Amino acid sequence: MKNHIMLITYPDSFGKNLKELNRVMHTYFPKEIGAVHILPFYPSSGDRGFAPIDYRRVSPEFGTWEDIETISRDYEIMADFMINHLSKRSEEFRDFVEKHDDSEYAHLFMRFKDFWENGFPTEEEIALLNKRKPCAPCVDIDFADGTTEKIWCTFDEEQMDLDLRSEAAWKFVERTLREITSHGIPLIRLDALAFATKRPGTTCFFLEPDFWQLIDRVRDMLEGTGVELLPEIHDHYTKQLSIADHGYYVYDFVLPVMVLHTLYTHSNTRLLHWLNICPRKQYTTLDTHDGLGTVDVVDLLTKEELESVIRKTEDYGANFKWDYSKDSQGAKVVYQINCSYYSAVGENDQAYLLSRAIQFFTPGIPQVYYMGLLAGPNDYELMERTHYDRNISRHNYTLEEIDEAVQKPVVQKLCKMMRFYNSHPAFSGEMTLPSQEEGELKILWEGNGDKVLLEADLNTCDFTISYWEKDEKKTLEL
Repeated sequence: MKNHIMLITYPDSFGKNLKELNRVMHTYFPKEIGAVHILPFYPSSGDRGFAPIDYRRVSPEFGTWEDIETISRDYEIMADFMINHLSKRSEEFRDFVEKHDDSEYAHLFMRFKDFWENGFPTEEEIALLNKRKPCAPCVDIDFADGTTEKIWCTFDEEQMDLDLRSEAAWKFVERTLREITSHGIPLIRLDALAFATKRPGTTCFFLEPDFWQLIDRVRDMLEGTGVELLPEIHDHYTKQLSIADHGYYVYDFVLPVMVLHTLYTHSNTRLLHWLNICPRKQYTTLDTHDGLGTVDVVDLLTKEELESVIRKTEDYGANFKWDYSKDSQGAKVVYQINCSYYSAVGENDQAYLLSRAIQFFTPGIPQVYYMGLLAGPNDYELMERTHYDRNISRHNYTLEEIDEAVQKPVVQKLCKMMRFYNSHPAFSGEMTLPSQEEGELKILWEGNGDKVLLEADLNTCDFTISYWEKDEKKTLEL
């Protein structure tokens, strides 16, 4: 994988389909983007693509596999595989509903009656679960034979959990991964991976050694293909450190809230600590299609520091996704902050550019969300029209809107930084942190005689990016 900036986008958010997406990248960002994470483009029955019906097809409104293969000629593509679940409307689940125990997919899905000792968890077992619902994570399914069963459903009621204790599930996993990667896709994001490990009497989340056995089995399936895996997990930062220790790429989900804390408080202390200990084999983010994770920074920020960030984003229009577990005092916990990153820094161009500069100087491969690439503000109209809070940061851009947005000075300066990052060899070297005072930030990259330096005043958000040519220090003009 090249250490070039990766775009994150829905297949219909940067133009209305894959052909228009390809045109946008080539027309406006030919040197800014080296890879693209195209969020689920398969036919789906919910959760904006994350309830896949059929991995063998591209949803017709987005295009075809030929469109994916065309994009892959110029960009490394990351695609999603939802290893925890499959759509209720998939061929496999419909066959299960029709034939019940006689279906070849009868053991593909997680059936409560086969999992819990008495067919349903006790109140104590429900309380233990790491869950996204205030109740047992299941849905009643009526079968063609007149019976009803509870099927595990961690997320939306369109998303039926797979039973990865069964060989039927593993046959499905291998068949699907081989289908996806056969179309020139070298990067697979394993969505909701930690929820795929389940044992009675546990949290059913990131269970060890189950987790390592699961991800290693997926890796072994793809051995020799050159395909890399990216586990998608929002949890305590030590989970990411552990995954990195096992040799896998991880997400730096700490960085979004950590950078906001740094800009809000004008203090470098927490960020410098994270830069010292964060994994080097990682993808960095500020914004994604999901919100800004808060669970990821627990113990890196104090409870009071995290609450202060949350309150500040609320001032800037954010809403929140709540966890159904409680803290030690029994209070509700904010799980994610829903807000565009540009709005989260008060729609201040200088603060926004500094936040991106910090991301680019953080170890890892940077990912830039499509709204972030255009410095897009919160979309309240879409959120209110669709009655879906997360849509505050999921604006769909027309070609005309993109043509207008790329003219904004903040976007032009961001693009200049992105081109610099992609072209400068020092970012493939090593990062060090020079001596610095509380209200400033200095990050240095050096490699093979090349070096670049970020120097920032955290009180004003003014910053410079310096580089050296034949021992002559120069400044990147923005």
